[in-house]
Amino acid sequence: MSAIFTPGNIGTLNIPNRLVRSATAERMADDEGRPREKLHELYRKLARGGVGLIITGHMYIHPSGKAHAEMTGIYEDALIPDLARLAETVHENDGRVVVQINHGGMQSAEDVVPQAIAPSVVVEVLEKRPVREMSHGEISEMIDAYGQAARRTKEAGFDGVQIHSAHGYLISQFLSPFSNHRRDEWGGSFRNRTRFLREVCQSVRTQVGNDYPVLIKLGIMDGVEGGLELSDGLEIVSTLQDLGIDGIEISGGFSGGEIKNTRKGIKTEADEGYFLSQTREACEYTNLPLISVGGYRSKSVIENVLAKGYVDFVSMCRPLISEPDLPNMFRDGVKDKSRCLSANNCWAENPGDGIACKCPHEKVAVES
Repeated sequence: MSAIFTPGNIGTLNIPNRLVRSATAERMADDEGRPREKLHELYRKLARGGVGLIITGHMYIHPSGKAHAEMTGIYEDALIPDLARLAETVHENDGRVVVQINHGGMQSAEDVVPQAIAPSVVVEVLEKRPVREMSHGEISEMIDAYGQAARRTKEAGFDGVQIHSAHGYLISQFLSPFSNHRRDEWGGSFRNRTRFLREVCQSVRTQVGNDYPVLIKLGIMDGVEGGLELSDGLEIVSTLQDLGIDGIEISGGFSGGEIKNTRKGIKTEADEGYFLSQTREACEYTNLPLISVGGYRSKSVIENVLAKGYVDFVSMCRPLISEPDLPNMFRDGVKDKSRCLSANNCWAENPGDGIACKCPHEKVAVES
């Protein structure tokens, strides 16, 4: 049997194979953040398509952290019944699903959050509009909001929660010296900059208990001048087990930086796994299960990565937008590589569209 289709565990969560659907912004919720039927349809296809674990698109934990329109919400208890139905959709199709919780910080869109908040005011190209530095009270409020969102995740019946600490969102903004210029206990030294993450992890674990699976998506380096360096990211990795984390998805890149978390033009096997070297280094700093993300397309590449032993799971996003049943096709020998062109044509163009593959595959097949 292929190593891809052997079971694995993240904390108490048993996962039937080593393929993970990495979070993406689905844009399939109403104005209050309630999932639309389109999101149910997407998760139904993913569960039936054979992926071992679905990580939801990021859900906003507080109204001040809504990153964009049509983002799913988990910021109040009134949303729990709608979210519970989403978890049921996955479970009815023999799937497993973890909720990614997030706050956009300075990346919260102006059309949904009139006044963005951030660790500090940074006059950089990153800021597309003015932001306000968070007060001490707001910092405490957001730490609690992460914990309450995790509690709602558990109460809604999801299989775990993933803390989004990457890609220039709020936790990433606190970690990065590029965006965190505070001179109090929340900024300056490495320990101060990691305090927000540490307290978020504690808040989450307090709310969900010791046995509920808690994952993190970690931006291990920023790729911007003056940003988080790999050495600091690795030091963070070394602390996560003690912070109650059960599994780590290694990513990177800060909005507007040189390192892109979503890259175009994955044309050869050598282009796949573009965060693999960082994940390999992270393996030396933790015993936690590691999830490798970054342009995976080919069954053989995924098998080789798993065979090396320092990666426990491989996550994909765009290939599963294009072909939700790709895991089953890998398993059944129908395909050895995704048809995904890595053209980033997935994003919604109009309200109500949601993510969808719009690449001209039939035309490409004829021309080739």
